[in-house]
Amino acid sequence: MMAAEHGWAVKSSRTSASGGVSSEMLLEDHQEKHFTASDVVRDVIIGVSDGLTVPFALAAGLSGANVPSYIILTAGLAEVAAGAISMGLGGYLAAKSEADHYMRELKREQEEIIAVPDNEAVEIAEILAKYGLEPHEYGPVVNSLRKNPQAWLEFMMKFELGLEKPDPKRALQSALTIAVSYMVGGVVPLLPYVFIPTAMKAMFASIGVTLAALLFFGYAKGRFTGDRPLLSAIQTAFIGAVASAAAYAMAKAVQAS
Repeated sequence: MMAAEHGWAVKSSRTSASGGVSSEMLLEDHQEKHFTASDVVRDVIIGVSDGLTVPFALAAGLSGANVPSYIILTAGLAEVAAGAISMGLGGYLAAKSEADHYMRELKREQEEIIAVPDNEAVEIAEILAKYGLEPHEYGPVVNSLRKNPQAWLEFMMKFELGLEKPDPKRALQSALTIAVSYMVGGVVPLLPYVFIPTAMKAMFASIGVTLAALLFFGYAKGRFTGDRPLLSAIQTAFIGAVASAAAYAMAKAVQAS
């Protein structure tokens, strides 16, 4: 199975005896792996991190108010359902807005290529000059792109505007990924309330289970994103602990008043 099927892009190259790169040698020798599934990872991080933190804080706050476990569980599950829908919808709208923005810019750039091709050609030259190419080097590139309107358009979208063509299925995939991730994360802090009827005892068990999940998730997040895994684990667990402690303290303060 190719590495690209797992979200990894593979580049291979080999220099020939003449100093150039032979096309027959492209799939030999040196290979570089680049992680390309960043959008999916980002959605999972958003969903799981919020799913672990928000229901955890809610359950801790209700436990501080001496509410029975079954009420905390009911409220927690309701929050998980509502949160998953809300987060999923937010992900859908964000991805849809990104796709709409790309299409608007694509149409505008296409119109400019037709209406003022010389100006757009100058922009190509300016872009290539920023990479250190001299006029005699980028001139043939500009002429080649002018003969291929589709390649010209794609070049301008990527290198002038910095926009990548979004996957047409991205909005729905983002919504489902965030929603499912939120539900998976949200169930973790609520599990102790299923088996422990006393809210305070369930809360302490929930703290242990959730902090362990936050540490694991933070570590995994660090591994995927290239950050320091241990630092990422500590930061993620710290944020969850602060959120739950704040909710618990607020519930105690309201109860005392």
